[in-house]
Amino acid sequence: MRIIFMGTPEFAVPTLRALVAAGHEVVAAYTQPPRPAGRGKKLQPSPVQIAAEELGIEVRSPRSLKSAEEQAAFAALDADVAVVAAYGLILPQPVLDAPEHGCLNVHASILPRWRGAAPIHRAIQSGDPVTGVTIMQMEAGLDTGPMLATIRTPVDDKTTGELTEELAELGANLMVETLRELGKHVPVTQDDDEATYAPKIDKAEARIDWTQPAEQVVRHIHALAPFPGAWCEIEGERVKLLRAVLCPREGGDLSPQEQTSDQDGRGPRLRGGTVLDDQLTIACGSGAIRPERLQRAGKPSMDLEDFLRGFPVAAGTVLP
Repeated sequence: MRIIFMGTPEFAVPTLRALVAAGHEVVAAYTQPPRPAGRGKKLQPSPVQIAAEELGIEVRSPRSLKSAEEQAAFAALDADVAVVAAYGLILPQPVLDAPEHGCLNVHASILPRWRGAAPIHRAIQSGDPVTGVTIMQMEAGLDTGPMLATIRTPVDDKTTGELTEELAELGANLMVETLRELGKHVPVTQDDDEATYAPKIDKAEARIDWTQPAEQVVRHIHALAPFPGAWCEIEGERVKLLRAVLCPREGGDLSPQEQTSDQDGRGPRLRGGTVLDDQLTIACGSGAIRPERLQRAGKPSMDLEDFLRGFPVAAGTVLP
């Protein structure tokens, strides 16, 4: 088939490579323009641009598809179908209508749950036991189109980085299978009453709230790893926690009121954010967690043992 590919981040690259490996003719790869990155703020091409150039595919990086000129250039490619995976631009109706079979999207959730920009992060953050990939026929609404195929996988204790890699491969294979049977699928209309929205992750929400239950704190840490990274302050330094496990908390749990109350003038009782031992077990609103992988500012991530070797934290320390 003649395919236009549209994608930007690393998540989209396995689908692009799978289309080529399956023998399809990818006539162009649309991707976001190079962005400044790194300390030098040099322009960096997207992962899809890098992969497409390696594969000898023409790369197009318009800042918008709203102009008649861009829409005409898209239509002139005379594609059978467009395959979209985390492209990052809204597709106007003339673009959606240009390919013979329209535009198919690789979406990283089990629609209609988690429509929007951050479906993987929000699935982990919300404690979903299962997530997956949906191949969807695109329409003007935000991830509202009819579904052609779905595949599921358990979330377990995966981070967003780990789950993204897994779903990228699952989505690539599912798209190839869907194209092989294109025209035979019976589109399934999404139930809008069951829809949930996955807003983009805001860096302002990354700080860890130690008054939350331990299960929620672990999910928060895993959902934001590796980027932007859930963080806390340890002795005045901002530290990212990239992986953590649940730990038993001796003495039971305290209510939010007990965590901050003064008992007989002797100061506050043990509260969330208190370091319980020399292995950085940290009390939460209920239960406790222990980080397994951490990252200090300006340094590479490291395992807990290596972190504590260079940055010991005494039991009784209270993390704000």
